[in-house]
Amino acid sequence: MKHSRGRPRRNPDAPAAIGQKIELGLQRLTHDGRGIGSWQGRTVFVEGALPGEQVIARVTRARSKLIEARVERLLVAGDQRVPPRCRHADLCGGCSLQHMAHQTQLGIKEQALAQQLQHFAGVQPERWMPALTGPAYGYRQRTRVAMRWHSAERRLQVGYRQRHSSELIEVVECPILVPRLESLLKALPILLAGLESAAELGHVELFGGDAPGMVVRYLGKLPEPDLKRLQGFAHEQGVGLWLQGDDQPPVASEASAVPAYQLADQRLRFAFAPGDFIQVNGWMNQAMVNQALDWLAVAPGDRVLDLFCGLGNFALPLAQRGALVSGVEGDADMVERAAANARENGLDGLHFYQADLSKGLAIPAPDQGYQAALLDPPRDGAERLVAGLAEAQVGRILYVSCNPATLARDAGILVGRGYRLIQAGVMDMFPQTAHVEAMALFVSGKD
Repeated sequence: MKHSRGRPRRNPDAPAAIGQKIELGLQRLTHDGRGIGSWQGRTVFVEGALPGEQVIARVTRARSKLIEARVERLLVAGDQRVPPRCRHADLCGGCSLQHMAHQTQLGIKEQALAQQLQHFAGVQPERWMPALTGPAYGYRQRTRVAMRWHSAERRLQVGYRQRHSSELIEVVECPILVPRLESLLKALPILLAGLESAAELGHVELFGGDAPGMVVRYLGKLPEPDLKRLQGFAHEQGVGLWLQGDDQPPVASEASAVPAYQLADQRLRFAFAPGDFIQVNGWMNQAMVNQALDWLAVAPGDRVLDLFCGLGNFALPLAQRGALVSGVEGDADMVERAAANARENGLDGLHFYQADLSKGLAIPAPDQGYQAALLDPPRDGAERLVAGLAEAQVGRILYVSCNPATLARDAGILVGRGYRLIQAGVMDMFPQTAHVEAMALFVSGKD
């Protein structure tokens, strides 16, 4: 029996091995911004690659007919490639599209929305609206900074998680943050590494707005010298300081300004507590509220239902236009703060109450009900709620979405109940990422 000499020949039908390097060209993009190519008859999704490029990619996942990989080396660059502004972009889990021209980013987000609407609901809007855009960098007003204590080295790592990994990157910059928070981020590692309780730290959350602040989460007990150092740092940086023990809510370490943000166009101010949901992109939040007011076009005296109302981000501007607004939110504390925000801004005609919206909501009959509704649900959408809105024959429904797939599913419910999808468009709330936010307006067939 003869034996072949040298290296055994690879079986072309065998799946690629994890870690294997493969060379291929890319033809198009996925909805989340990965390049698509083929290798030995298999479809390959390559993170960090663009159409028209030739790359060497390292396999991260392999099945019989589908391979996932990440760019290892760029052989031929495509014309849509731009230099990432951040030095950590290749590893950091926060941004995945910094290598891609901004207009290309917008294009794949618009394509993702259109594809999901067609796939799940078989529908397209009567009008596609231009993408709502803002600054591509320097926009993020909230971030969580991770920490890891290395006991063998007696060293604290401070930074962000790497993409597809639990390991950390010790960041020295983050250009998507608003400048005030980026300067805080740069100063944090030296402060935190010098604390006696460095091994007991959990994470630090930074937030912006009118009164920027930081929340330090710790396990065990915070020694008095560490408290003094943290307070001194906060004073030096001009930010508020909140401390959060294990499984406890954040508590201000001393008198600190109440966190707040503004909608300058409406001259409204919203107080919030650390841990409350606020939009991380303040510029886009203002543009989104303005667009929502234009699209929903409420008249004085209209009864409007605001679901997942949060702190009143949409409810207060709607009331300012003369609408009678009922805001519903699952978090009782946020309901109280929404009501307080209405009082502080001198607005009446609003009512806020708490309900578990995942279980649906009893909506009044058409002759006693609402002329319009606005909903801004979490990623799993609002399947039961939109069915209830349709049953109650609410005339106009404005849907603000952070997940095109569940928006499309819910659109199918509304269209199936006789609603028209009048217009829709993406909102670039998170530039440099593949995250897609969208707005869609539905009108009942009788209107």
